[in-house]
Amino acid sequence: MDKLFLSRLQFAVTAAFHFIFVPLTLGLSVLIAFMETKYLSTKDEDYLRMAKFWGKLFIINFILGVVTGITMEFQFGMNWAEYSRYVGDLFGSPLAIEATLAFFLESTFIGVWIFGWNKLPPRLHALSIWLVAIATNLSALWILIANGWMQKPVGYILNNGRAEMVDFWAVVTNPYGLLKFGHAVMSGWVVAGFFVLGVSAYHLLKKNEVQLFRKAFKIGAVFSLISSLLVVFIGHFHAHEVAQTQPTKIAAMESLWETKEDAPLYILLLPDPSHERNYFEMIKIPGLLSFLAGQKKVKGLKEFPEEDRPPVTLTFFAFRLMVGLGFLFIGLSVLATLFPEIIENRKILLMIFIGTIPLPYIAGQLGWIVAEVGRQPWIVYGLLRTSDAISRSVELSQVITSFAGFTFLYGFLGLIDIYLLYKFSIKGPEPKGV
Repeated sequence: MDKLFLSRLQFAVTAAFHFIFVPLTLGLSVLIAFMETKYLSTKDEDYLRMAKFWGKLFIINFILGVVTGITMEFQFGMNWAEYSRYVGDLFGSPLAIEATLAFFLESTFIGVWIFGWNKLPPRLHALSIWLVAIATNLSALWILIANGWMQKPVGYILNNGRAEMVDFWAVVTNPYGLLKFGHAVMSGWVVAGFFVLGVSAYHLLKKNEVQLFRKAFKIGAVFSLISSLLVVFIGHFHAHEVAQTQPTKIAAMESLWETKEDAPLYILLLPDPSHERNYFEMIKIPGLLSFLAGQKKVKGLKEFPEEDRPPVTLTFFAFRLMVGLGFLFIGLSVLATLFPEIIENRKILLMIFIGTIPLPYIAGQLGWIVAEVGRQPWIVYGLLRTSDAISRSVELSQVITSFAGFTFLYGFLGLIDIYLLYKFSIKGPEPKGV
């Protein structure tokens, strides 16, 4: 165990923990804005109480998400100083815009929304939460533009051993970053949709505020269906981009060792990386991999030096599980949209929807494993290896200490988040007239 491995593990833990909070924030802000707007158009008090109830959960999640995001950025200087020196001119620009524009807008208007009840005109108050929703998703845009540049570096030159920006517009319009943004944000909306479905199912099961949570369940169902379909749609085009720019990743995602034309996709497959083959391949669908990759010929992993290949087994299983969960979400959201009355009157179905709350979180984490592990051994694909990005002056003991500190802090924050979300979720909305 060396400082490179521990530094990678530390960043993986902190990034994965931070991304527990992000997706719920992305989608729930939009849902709350819709609920408050629905109240303005219908004058139905249920939608007002609904917006306040989900808004309380949103605030809890938002605050803890900010804390974990700030501490995560420290690691660029602590563990990855060589990376910051090499690409700071490019990677730092989108993050600076995110902090000064999107996050400033988001944090300002969330304060207006929290403290503006009964003080602002209703339409202005509703506008404030719409601005929060827009800013929250814009924040994700700039972060994913930065990450997209790491996946497909564009708009730069190498000067004195550093990557320097020469075309800001090329960075902003990088198709990899934009497709990644669409795919990640829609997956966040799926998280929020199933969170609303699950909490609503709990209250319907307990016969608590049935009328209100019946409406919330229907909103969550439609939102989940639209979002889960868009995840698959955008993901298909994102796969085309991955196949063009990171052929090693697409090969690892399907454990493809030999280059093939009209490459098939195997439903059942078990990788055997040590022998550069698969233990078995079953249920072949001819040409499907070529269709998904948008290429007639798909390169196999043997086309590339072993040191340039990503970890195959982890990338393969993360991708397969993510896709499987994605289609499960479509099926469940179709069921919830078309047959809400049947679900409401079937205890087992309500319990299933309660149990699905963590699944979109897991799918999102699996997606990040595919994106980041599948990019290895590069921290900037084709430009800078992860092994060359580690801080030269950091000592193993320092990494161990910071890793232990971050893990303890994040574990503590995680327990607080779960406790508060659980407590206020089962408590339900405030009584009428409050």
